[in-house]
Amino acid sequence: MLPAAVDALLEVSRQVGNPSSLHTSGRAARAVVEEARERIGAALGARPSEVVFTSGGTEADNLAVKGTWLARRAQDPSVNGVVTSAIEHHAVLDPVEYLEGSRGVAVTWLEPDRCGHLAPDTLREALAPGGVAVASVMWANNEVGTIQPVAELAAVAREHGVPFHTDAVQAIAHLPVRFDDSGADLMTVSAHKLGGPVGVGALLARRDAPLVPIAHGGGQERQVRSGTLDAAGIHSFAVALEETVAHRDVEAKRVLALRDRLIEGALGLGLGITVSGCWKAGDATKRLPGNAHVLVPGCEGDSLLYLLDAAGVECSTGSACQAGVPQPSHVLLAMGHTESQARGALRLSLGHTSTEADVDAFLAALPGVVERARRASGLL
Repeated sequence: MLPAAVDALLEVSRQVGNPSSLHTSGRAARAVVEEARERIGAALGARPSEVVFTSGGTEADNLAVKGTWLARRAQDPSVNGVVTSAIEHHAVLDPVEYLEGSRGVAVTWLEPDRCGHLAPDTLREALAPGGVAVASVMWANNEVGTIQPVAELAAVAREHGVPFHTDAVQAIAHLPVRFDDSGADLMTVSAHKLGGPVGVGALLARRDAPLVPIAHGGGQERQVRSGTLDAAGIHSFAVALEETVAHRDVEAKRVLALRDRLIEGALGLGLGITVSGCWKAGDATKRLPGNAHVLVPGCEGDSLLYLLDAAGVECSTGSACQAGVPQPSHVLLAMGHTESQARGALRLSLGHTSTEADVDAFLAALPGVVERARRASGLL
C-alpha cells in the first residue's frame, strides 16, 4: 500500500459509524463515503452516481456479467448470449462458464492473436447474429500485460446495442483510464492494484446500464449491491487512486525502464528464454509497463517459482490451479502456445516499490535457478 493510503485507512478506521445509519456518527461515515465517491469519479472520468462500491474486482465483474445478463434476459427472453475473450481473468471467465453451464447461455469466445490482442472486427463478427446480452473484454491482461483497444471494442458493441463491460483492474495504475472516454457501459476497478487496501473496489456503471443485483440485502449501492460500506477502505481507495493518477506518467516511465532491463537481461543470459505477448523496448502502448512475462523452456513454472522464492525473488507462474492440480495458463493456450511452453511461464510484476536492485537480484538468481529446475525435470 502507498503510505498515504495506509494513513488514510488508519485515520477513518478509528471513527465509529455505519454509513447507512442516521445518527451523527453514521452521517459522518456517509460523508466520508460520498466524498470518496466524488474523488474516485473525478479521477476516472465518471459521475459520482456511476460509482458502485464493491468488495473488489471479482465481485464487480460478477455483478457486471451476471447482473447485466439477468437484466437483459428479463427485458427480452430471446437475448441469451454472452461474448467475451478466451483470455479473461477468472473473475469474468468463471461467471460466464457458470451461466453457460447452469442457464444454457450461448457463449462466444473471442480468440486473440499470438500477442493476446483482440481485433475489433472479431467482436463485430461475434455480435452480428444478434441475441447477445453483454460483451466483456478486459482492458489489460493480468498475465501477459496485453492492452486492448477498449474504445474501439466498446464502439462496436454500441453499434449493435449490446452493453459493454471491461475489467480495468490491471490498467488503472499504469494507463490513462477514463470511463467517459472509453465508451464502456460498465468498468471494474480495484484498490489493491494501485496501492490501496485489499477488499475494496468498484463497478463503474452508466445510469442507463441495465443491471440487477446478484446478491440481495440492504440495497446500499443503487439497489444493485447490498452490504455495509467500508468507509475506511473506500477513503483509502480514493487517496491511493488520486496519488497514483497524479504520478502515473512519471511512474510508468520509471517502471517501463525496469521492465525493459529485466526482459533484455533475461533474454541475454543464453538460456533460450522468450517473451510472451507483445513487447518492444520503450513501448507501453501494447503492453503494461510493469508486466514482464517470459517462457523458460525445459522447466516447470512451479519449480522456477519456488527456487526463485528461496533466492528472495517473488513472482508467479501465470498458471491457474484448479482443484489442487496445476494447469497450464488458459491465456497462453488461447494465444497459441503449446502446453509444454505454457508450463514454463513466469510473470514478474513491477510497481511503485520496485527498484534497480530488484532487477539485479532476479537476473543474478535466474541462471542457477533455471539450471536446478532443468535438472529436476530431467533435461540436464
